[in-house]
Amino acid sequence: MASYPKDRFDDLPKDLVRVGAHRAPKKRGGGWIGFAWAALATLVLIVGGLFTLSLVDPSIRFEFPGLPAASEPSATPTDATTPTALPLTDPALIDPARGITITVLNGSTVVGQQDVAGAALTSLGWPVGSLTTASTSDIEETIVYYSNPADEEIARGLVQALGVGDVRESTAFVGAPITIVLGADYAPTP
Repeated sequence: MASYPKDRFDDLPKDLVRVGAHRAPKKRGGGWIGFAWAALATLVLIVGGLFTLSLVDPSIRFEFPGLPAASEPSATPTDATTPTALPLTDPALIDPARGITITVLNGSTVVGQQDVAGAALTSLGWPVGSLTTASTSDIEETIVYYSNPADEEIARGLVQALGVGDVRESTAFVGAPITIVLGADYAPTP
């Protein structure tokens, strides 16, 4: 075993209760500094995460008091069309090559209205695709939206089949050529 010459660190005073030569007594209140850094790091991570989430998902919006509110994109179309097409009341006349599917969204407070309307339309032969709830449940008027002007006659036929509603051209509902948003005015016939 190696032998080293004695130096001043080899002899420690007997009244020293600390273990190790480099340990000093803890400073009073020193724990708050670590807590403050941890709290600051947590806050930065939360704010960064919320900001990133708001960029990824446009439906998440944060409004801060004192700042002007961001303008909300309108889910309802801005340009209503005048009735120009005659309603297509026989769904058998729809060319299957067009790939028409109808999405039914429940925008009313009545649970399951989309299923009732979808079943009624399916029994009449309409090509119903997905049935789900809308992003809001305070829609007053039933609207049949179509994205292609060539589908206006189908939309008008759906209004007649439902017995309520209006038609509007809109590109707000991507993925479906025709979207029905059921409002509070929709009451299925027994």
